[in-house]
Amino acid sequence: MTEWIPVCRVSDIPVLGARRVARAQGLDVALFRTEADQVFALLDRCPHKGGPLSQGIVFGTSVACPLHNWTISLEHGQAAAPDEGSTPRFAVQVLGDTVCLRADELAHHATELSRPSAGPAGHAATRGCQQPCP
Repeated sequence: MTEWIPVCRVSDIPVLGARRVARAQGLDVALFRTEADQVFALLDRCPHKGGPLSQGIVFGTSVACPLHNWTISLEHGQAAAPDEGSTPRFAVQVLGDTVCLRADELAHHATELSRPSAGPAGHAATRGCQQPCP
């Protein structure tokens, strides 16, 4: 039997906007609401450079990543051509005004993914730098 966890109300998600749901492990889940009041859930991570999709612009059933404007399908998590890649999606159940996510997905789905490191701190970590940054 699938256990569904109430995470918010539909009205808590702005129309053409998003809301983040924190998890015990892994990156947040981003909930998106379309103009037609459809609700979708994706990992809050663009497949390109790891940008926070919850800060993107929702249009139709897509979201534009705020970093490099990649278009990601809210239905599938797939990047629109010519871009390639996808972000994990999460099952959503809406009961009246209550948005629910699956307990097993919140606990285990895509918990191994992280945001990519960027900039000098990311490079220093990969080179094993032990000195503090100036």
